[in-house]
Amino acid sequence: MNGTTNKVLLIGNLGDDVKLHNFDEQNCIGRFPIATTESYISRTGERITETEWHNIVTRNKLAELCDRYLKKGDKVFVEGRIKTRKWDDNGQTRYTTEIVANSIEFLTPKVENENRQSTQEDSNKTASSQNTPIVEPPFIEDGEDDLPF
Repeated sequence: MNGTTNKVLLIGNLGDDVKLHNFDEQNCIGRFPIATTESYISRTGERITETEWHNIVTRNKLAELCDRYLKKGDKVFVEGRIKTRKWDDNGQTRYTTEIVANSIEFLTPKVENENRQSTQEDSNKTASSQNTPIVEPPFIEDGEDDLPF
């Protein structure tokens, strides 16, 4: 195989709101952390949960969309690449590892986002929408379907 690959696929929850940094009229960078969690049962029978935090970096239009639609706690699917940055801080060399996102899918349903926003805005409003009846599809008896097989 010729060449190399640097590809990351993550599904996780936002640990904080998106921080958008505009550095000129056309370009911006969005940064936010996501958490991925793995659970397993040890040899002693104890359930162990490990959470890993990832720093996500987005650019321009994708950063603006993330800033507009994502909030802390939302679930996302991130596809990107790993990038390590190095800088000097008062003579001490520092490193950070980030995921530079090429694409992000918003996995939290829009209904949940709208409900969360409306409850934040109208915290004193009564929850009358929770009392709506559940409408189930009509029952189809054998022989009434239109399936050809």
